[in-house]
Amino acid sequence: MCKNAFAIKGDIVWSKTPQELATMEGGYLVSEDGICQGVFSELPERYAGVPVDDRSGMLVVPGLVDIHLHAPQYAFRGLGMDLELLDWLNTHTFPEEAKYRDLSYAERAYDIFASDLLHSATTRAVIFATLHVEATELLMDKLEATGLCTMVGKVNMDRNGSADLCEESAASSLAETRQWLADVEKKGYERTQAILTPRFTPSCSDDLMRGIGELRAEYGLPLQSHLSENLSEIGWVKELCPWSSCYGETYEKAGQLAGDAPAIMAHCNWCPDEEMEILKANHVTIAHCPQSNMMLSSGIAPIRRYLDEGISVGIGTDVAGGATLSMFRAIGDAVGVSKLRWRLVDDKLAPLSVAEAFYLATAGGGSVFGQVGTFKEGYELDAVVLDDAKLRTPRDLSLAERLERFVYLSGEGGQVAGKYVAGRRVL
Repeated sequence: MCKNAFAIKGDIVWSKTPQELATMEGGYLVSEDGICQGVFSELPERYAGVPVDDRSGMLVVPGLVDIHLHAPQYAFRGLGMDLELLDWLNTHTFPEEAKYRDLSYAERAYDIFASDLLHSATTRAVIFATLHVEATELLMDKLEATGLCTMVGKVNMDRNGSADLCEESAASSLAETRQWLADVEKKGYERTQAILTPRFTPSCSDDLMRGIGELRAEYGLPLQSHLSENLSEIGWVKELCPWSSCYGETYEKAGQLAGDAPAIMAHCNWCPDEEMEILKANHVTIAHCPQSNMMLSSGIAPIRRYLDEGISVGIGTDVAGGATLSMFRAIGDAVGVSKLRWRLVDDKLAPLSVAEAFYLATAGGGSVFGQVGTFKEGYELDAVVLDDAKLRTPRDLSLAERLERFVYLSGEGGQVAGKYVAGRRVL
């Protein structure tokens, strides 16, 4: 019997290709040393006698990967959805994030966030914290304890914040970021990684942008920010950076996109051709956030074009621009907004299928963590067990149809019944 091996038995569904689902009813998903060994109709002889988590009748799918959300905004999710982006930031976001200088408030808020994220279908996430070093480290401590794999960023912003939420200067912002990185190294997290996080160009002076680019080159760290989310935001960037040909160039010229570590840009609703070329040339991953794009009146990202151009795309909930942590809601919204864009904006860009959106929410976003997000042999084993028994129907459904129903109906009684991250059970 192989040590450090186990199997999950259930109705297994995963992405065979970006367009096609693979399924196996009553199959065995095998993990050894945290690595997927494949899906089998019968347990292979070499794994005879390994522990089997028998979830017969339940769906077993790859873990969902949320590559853009804001942990400190979780406390006010579902509020302010009648505002556009910039008004929403000033009215709700900045006042809320300022509260995280108070560690007692951060403790209460991040306890709720970490617990709810653990009990969701998300196994990995890329997360904005705030500009506060101690609160960011507190968040990282709590996420590490969940067993989830995350990237967490201390936010940089030295202009255009609020009186209570803005760093004194580029120099002080960079110094605090270095201190945070030193602290993170000392803590030696196993599953929680630092990611550089300039909030967005309007919040970061040219000096700070260049400094963050230098940190990325020095430390080889991943980086996340926002790009071309909203037309008012894009106009503001033109005013602040008249030297740039497009919003994306403000990141590229600062050295923030170059390097081997992932760079993630959220939204990308209005990228002109020259910006798309920047994304392609620097192998940037787009975090598609369909719900917040709707709620904050930002736009509809041309995801089909990005995929056709070979640009990597994952999905984010963008809490609290999006109101929920549900990646299933995000998958359904990604399909829905792509249909609206196809019908109302550009009928040459075919809408996404559920299978394609599911791929983006698993293997698409998973690529920023390495070989993650599907049940191919050699990938890290992240799996979620879904109980759809309460989603009643008189029909006989295929496994692909059961997954599709779970995407749209999970809120009616679908449950996350178990969760594995890198081969360890966390729920």
